[in-house]
Amino acid sequence: MSGRETDVVVVGAGNAALTAALAAREQGAKVLVLERAPFDERGGNSRYTAGAIRFAYEGLDDLLKVMPDLNEEEIKNTDFGTYGRDEYFDDMARMTQYRADPDMVEMLIDHSLDTLIWMGSKGIKFQPSYGRQAFKVDGRFKFWGGLCLETWGGGPGLVDALLSAIEANGIEIAYATRGVELIVETGEVKGVVAREGNDIFDVRAKAVVLASGGFEANTEWRTRYLGPGWDLAPVRGTRYNTGDGIKMALDIGAMSTGHWSGCHAVGWDRNAPPFGDLDVGDNFQKHSYPLGIMVNATGKRFVDEGADFRNYTYAKYGHVVLHQPGQFAWQIFDSKVIDMLRDEYRIRQVTKVTANTIEELAAKLDDVDADAFVREVEAYNAAVRTDIPFNPAVLDGRCTVGLDVPKSHWANRLDEPPYEAYAITGGITFTFGGLKITTEGHVIDGDGMPISGLYAAGELVGGLFYFNYPGGTGLMSGAVFGRAAGASAGRAATG
Repeated sequence: MSGRETDVVVVGAGNAALTAALAAREQGAKVLVLERAPFDERGGNSRYTAGAIRFAYEGLDDLLKVMPDLNEEEIKNTDFGTYGRDEYFDDMARMTQYRADPDMVEMLIDHSLDTLIWMGSKGIKFQPSYGRQAFKVDGRFKFWGGLCLETWGGGPGLVDALLSAIEANGIEIAYATRGVELIVETGEVKGVVAREGNDIFDVRAKAVVLASGGFEANTEWRTRYLGPGWDLAPVRGTRYNTGDGIKMALDIGAMSTGHWSGCHAVGWDRNAPPFGDLDVGDNFQKHSYPLGIMVNATGKRFVDEGADFRNYTYAKYGHVVLHQPGQFAWQIFDSKVIDMLRDEYRIRQVTKVTANTIEELAAKLDDVDADAFVREVEAYNAAVRTDIPFNPAVLDGRCTVGLDVPKSHWANRLDEPPYEAYAITGGITFTFGGLKITTEGHVIDGDGMPISGLYAAGELVGGLFYFNYPGGTGLMSGAVFGRAAGASAGRAATG
């Protein structure tokens, strides 16, 4: 391919990149998208997600703006609750230990609802997340943890809908084409040096949007920034997120920010492949641990499985599992809760054992001290406060007493066979460190000034997430800041 010219070039083709491309096109700009992955693997990490999106809503009227197809039966049989601006802000502050950039958090929250409405106008559809975020209580579905929505068809559905909108808007995507360097002239970004196979060429543009993900698929960077052991973690999503966009920007003097030693990592099947499998999607995850217990190789529990709603612990518990002996753990459940396990426990590609007694189960847990495990279950069962009612849809306070590692909610004795156990490790989703941007998506240089012509969005942006993560915020932040960065780039390109 010879050199190209366009108004705006977007590097990446996931949720943040494609929303940026659409927003730039709205400003009248001609847009070219560079996607490093081949056509069959397009869509970045977004294609591997379940599609959950966290946004602020005050009730049914707001939900109907996003899901106009909700029918009367769904409305009657569902308690969607509310999730207001202050609640969202409090969750972001609490879970990031009050380090998240408050201006970015305000931008994320205040534009969450209108961004979903805007995405709806582009043909993206949303639906209630019944299979993952709701339990039936007194005959009605009740959503918990501030999250009630997912994209139609999950991550693949989101990417396909965005790509349909891209095509309808006349935006070109160059597949198997990697951005390798920014073109800078007289202090302004004027395009991208791209590579397609062995062919290296310039894409000249009036503005560039970087939205090519974090560095989670870069083994060396993971070890350098996250620390020892992270080179062993399987990658939940695409193998192409190796930090290209971050490196290109840092090379021309962009400011880095955020939690560079932090990442989103979850419980992931112990025998999952090294990178994501599009046929399985995110179903290697195992997120029903609040309903049971987790033990490590020594046969011991090592974390409070019921510390909080799953939304607020899953993204940090992957770290904890990865740092156990042998980088693995087993999740244990009995028949009282097996019907409540999330859909991902029922896939074919799962590391699972079953037994009719705890002793029989202990013998089947690969690499676990069987005798110690039996003693651990006995101690746990004896500590459960069975006088407190069990309710998986609320923080029920049904806890243990007197254990070194407590369980704060949803504690049930393991005493009703058959028993099921699932082996997990820690799988990395995305990294938290990245580029410093303004709320409008402008990349900032080391002196705190905007770099002319350069914008960024998505997982390569730092400053939002530290230590932990409220479930569903990744796609929402990608869309909010993708839309902002694309609109800013489009305005700059069209004057």
